[in-house]
Amino acid sequence: MTGKKLFQALLALAIRDLRLAYRRRGEAANPVIFFAIVTVLFTIGIGPTPAQLQGATPGLIWVTALLSTLLGLETLFRSDYEDGSLEQMVISPYPLSLLAFAKVAAHWLITGLPLVILSPVIGVMLHIDYATIKTLIVSLLLGTPILTLIGAIGAALTVGLKRGGLLIALLILPLYVPVLIFGANAVQSAIYGLSPLAQLYALGSILALFLVVTPIAIAGALRASLN
Repeated sequence: MTGKKLFQALLALAIRDLRLAYRRRGEAANPVIFFAIVTVLFTIGIGPTPAQLQGATPGLIWVTALLSTLLGLETLFRSDYEDGSLEQMVISPYPLSLLAFAKVAAHWLITGLPLVILSPVIGVMLHIDYATIKTLIVSLLLGTPILTLIGAIGAALTVGLKRGGLLIALLILPLYVPVLIFGANAVQSAIYGLSPLAQLYALGSILALFLVVTPIAIAGALRASLN
């Protein structure tokens, strides 16, 4: 097995998932629609003035992003489990951890990246300034991959269970707390004119750690679920 063949296999797997998501684009769009709707409803409920929104904005955006990420996790490995593709991935000559990472990366492109792209619009709607919007984009760009990586572990552990969505939430929500704290605090600091670099560096460090550890954990969880 050469590096070129491995790269081609990972790319083919990611493209396959992207094509499947395009065919089910209505279902794939659910997290983004949820993110937009909940943010708008909270804005209406809290009040439209900047003074009313200022304190609630960071927590509102980050909690909504977290819940949006949870929506699509149950189906991350489910279709592969049902059609037998997951077993083929396990017995393939390619490292299962890297194959799983390719699937997670494709899933983030489908569900996480649109949240980052939509965030400037949400920021304008919530009356936050340009500098804070930049911090919001960077924090989500660092934080949403972490949410997807952590969620993928829960999805792998529950792939063989019916209606495992609630169990996924119970398993991974405690691990989401540090990401939620650092992400919301970064935006909060920017709103009040403070430097958000410490929180962003923390998110970057967590992302680097999980990029290394999580694929291995996902591979182990998938093997355990199939046994």
